[in-house]
Amino acid sequence: MTADASDAVEIRNALLRLRRVTGLPVAFGGLMEAGRQMRISELSGTATDALRSFVVTSGNGLGGKSVVLARPCVVTDYSASRQISHEYDAPVAVEGLRSVLAVPVVVRHGVRGVLYGALRTALPLGGRMLEAAVEAARDVERALVVRDEARTLAAGGGAGAGWEQVREAHTALRALAPKIADPELRDELLEACALLTAGSASPTGSASPTGVRPAPREVDVLACVAAGATNAVAAERLGVTPETVKGYLRSAMRKLRARTRGEAVVAARRAGWLP
Repeated sequence: MTADASDAVEIRNALLRLRRVTGLPVAFGGLMEAGRQMRISELSGTATDALRSFVVTSGNGLGGKSVVLARPCVVTDYSASRQISHEYDAPVAVEGLRSVLAVPVVVRHGVRGVLYGALRTALPLGGRMLEAAVEAARDVERALVVRDEARTLAAGGGAGAGWEQVREAHTALRALAPKIADPELRDELLEACALLTAGSASPTGSASPTGVRPAPREVDVLACVAAGATNAVAAERLGVTPETVKGYLRSAMRKLRARTRGEAVVAARRAGWLP
């Protein structure tokens, strides 16, 4: 997928969250471009423009190593480290960075970008900071998955195939939402789900035949059922137990006055709970 300005916004927001959570004074990052290069486009807390628009080649420096390995990498003293190559020592020195971590943004087994966090002193970057950086990268990954799905749907083919894609995307996004730690990003994803839902302003915006509105988890379970998932598969996707899935499904069926799973799906679509 080709990156656009909205993708860069996700990087920018993730860097702000990373600094807020960890107290790191500096964070920066960017997205992969064509070939094996990553351009640093987003800076937060930097004192100079030495790193702005800097191009990092896969394999070179700390970020390039993170791209090749597709895993986080950390150095305590960048310029003195023997764990990385030193093509980029000059801009790092201008900015005065010493301890640096780099975390890749991985979408569908491909690295799409890198987030960096840094100190201007040579101190170990503890596990809490690395965990926060990894979680920030995961949030970007989830947001990029959503955007990729939207682009795929926008460029889709025939109406029938396109509608099935809408339903598949709705199911995937509903299952993904509870796993997102950032509440603003989670709300944004649920708003995207609302755009895919026919007949209502939001996934919980329409009443059932009994006049009772669905709980969000009831919609999640019905979306999985509509996609053909068993209770066990739905439970795995949603991170709950099969018994919990059964409970939500029974509740939704009562609200929809449905006797079977199939009837529940049809009624949920009629009520505007599902696309």
